[in-house]
Amino acid sequence: MHRVIEAAVPARLGKSFRWLLASSWATNLGDGVAAAAGPLLVAALTDDAFLVSLAALLRWAPPLCFGLYAGALSDRLDRRRIVIVANAVRAVVLALLVAGLLVGRVGAVEALVALGLLATAEVFADNTAATLTPMLVRRDDLSLANARLQTGFITLNQLVGPPLGAVLFAAGTVSPFVAEAVLVLAGMFLVSRVILPAHGRDPDARGGLWRDIAEGFRWTVRHPAVRTLSLTILIFNFTFGAAWSVLVLYARERLGLGAVGFGLLTTIGAVGGLLGTALYGRLTARVSLGNVMRAGLVIETFTHLGLALTTSAWLASAIMFVFGAHAFIWGTTSTTVRQRAVPTHLQGRVNSLNTISTFGGLVVGSAIGGTLATHYGVVAPFWFAFVGSAVFVLLLWRELARIAHADEQRPAPAPVPSA
Repeated sequence: MHRVIEAAVPARLGKSFRWLLASSWATNLGDGVAAAAGPLLVAALTDDAFLVSLAALLRWAPPLCFGLYAGALSDRLDRRRIVIVANAVRAVVLALLVAGLLVGRVGAVEALVALGLLATAEVFADNTAATLTPMLVRRDDLSLANARLQTGFITLNQLVGPPLGAVLFAAGTVSPFVAEAVLVLAGMFLVSRVILPAHGRDPDARGGLWRDIAEGFRWTVRHPAVRTLSLTILIFNFTFGAAWSVLVLYARERLGLGAVGFGLLTTIGAVGGLLGTALYGRLTARVSLGNVMRAGLVIETFTHLGLALTTSAWLASAIMFVFGAHAFIWGTTSTTVRQRAVPTHLQGRVNSLNTISTFGGLVVGSAIGGTLATHYGVVAPFWFAFVGSAVFVLLLWRELARIAHADEQRPAPAPVPSA
């Protein structure tokens, strides 16, 4: 067992990172359970399509509304405490939801309010948790640490969590929410064992949260590599969001797949992500991060082209498998690059801007995709995604090689105690 743990999470990453990783895996499983159980609960309580659609909206809206505020707080206050408090809020909301369901006092509106509160608390917990890794792990080990965190996200949040949530919901309406509460409480306990170095803003320092947010924005705009990275994430989520917003219709109308087939198509992408986790260490040991990012964006561009051209479910599945591996590798690399470049006291705010870029791109891209599909057919968003991605890759090709190396001259941080 010791050898297995050492291979998965080497001791050099430190005990505190191991506690953080365990906490992340626990809460990711809970989030995956909620991703299926939340919409199922709303659908069970109402036949109103608009109310059902709000369950999805309430997962995307909180990061846009509260992301900047969460980032500023995480740079100002005790980060471990923020994660604990945010998860405590989630546990309380879940307890109230379970109690209401048991006594039959929860309708669709009450369920939506609960889901919105859970998603809002998750913004504060996730944004702050993302700042902890560079405080605990040496600079040269950030790629490995982020790969392990992403492994938990793919395996537990995307593969195991949603079907588990659906099974638990079928067994009893309250079951998935009880399970999520237990997992959130486990995450709270595990992260409480993390020991962080001194951080946070001097309480006597002047300036409010909006000034802090502006400082993070100015730093991002003035740092060429991080600015380019944020812009890349924004633009590629325009194109990704446009295509993926109609993926369920594409699967049905273009590939002839039913609901089960669509579910398998998305699952194959997550399995590809697992391949990415297995290859990541060897890949980054042989290929520079800049070239990894270049290759990844080329793969994403041709993913859109391949899906636009094919009518074969088998070929589309193969494309989704490769795309899943790319998505894991590129996401882990971009996180590592950003963490290496951003000073500790700005990690929260810069990370929040990355979150805004991600979800802002998805929301705008979804609107574009829906409009194109309505007027020109279900394949049109994929052609838009291919052309838009191809143009941006050409414009950004030289800059991508510099992103991963912009901070190479910065001295490595002093080792952090791992106790």
